[in-house]
Amino acid sequence: MEKLVKELQEMLDFKESTDVGDVVVIAAKEPQMLVYGYVTGIKRDTTRKDEWWHVDMSVLTLPPQKMTWTLRTAQMTGMEIFTMGGEERFVKAVDFGAHSPKTRPSSPSKTEGFIKRIK
Repeated sequence: MEKLVKELQEMLDFKESTDVGDVVVIAAKEPQMLVYGYVTGIKRDTTRKDEWWHVDMSVLTLPPQKMTWTLRTAQMTGMEIFTMGGEERFVKAVDFGAHSPKTRPSSPSKTEGFIKRIK
């Protein structure tokens, strides 16, 4: 998972915080997934002594799936890889307002060919 997180950090600009309305990258080993999610709510879990949050997300899949994960601040902001059910997970908000993308298509002709194939 550490290798995947490093690759994501090279490809994407991330935010330091996570707020309602953010798009996050969600990575998991089992079940294996790498998807975007839209944060629809963040509420303090008052049943716990430490700082935990109920993070409501809509996973941007077809069809979209709603889920709520209870996470600490370090987990919901990508500061640490965490486990759920013994399997590693990673969540971090993407900064779509960054001025320069970290990666660009290697060749416009390859991109154009891909776009033609999906039309």
